[in-house]
Amino acid sequence: QVQLVESGGGVVQTGGSLRLSCAASGRTRSTSAMAWFRQAPGKEREFVAAISWSGSTPYYTDSVKGRFTISRDNAKNIMYLQMNSLKPEDTAVYYCAARNERYYSTTWQQYDYQGQGTQVTVSS
Repeated sequence: QVQLVESGGGVVQTGGSLRLSCAASGRTRSTSAMAWFRQAPGKEREFVAAISWSGSTPYYTDSVKGRFTISRDNAKNIMYLQMNSLKPEDTAVYYCAARNERYYSTTWQQYDYQGQGTQVTVSS
């Protein structure tokens, strides 16, 4: 089993920045693709960003391109999401996920492990 723990959420004003972290433990593998998803109140969980096992091919949903950066440190088993120029519509619980495949998916159900989430609130 793999355990994922997110941290770094909080309250920030519009235009501010936050960096989320996802620490993996247990039977981790550096060949696992990982991703960030988010879920706002009353809405379905949506894809935010993903990264392959090597970190060479990040992928973003259109609404965060140019503002968010996903990265990973396989030596430390940590994935990051740097979020800049935050907007109120970015307010959500952010979840990290990992799958036993080298390449990512944008579908939540195709991930084998998920964290408990961290709240991000952007005030206007």
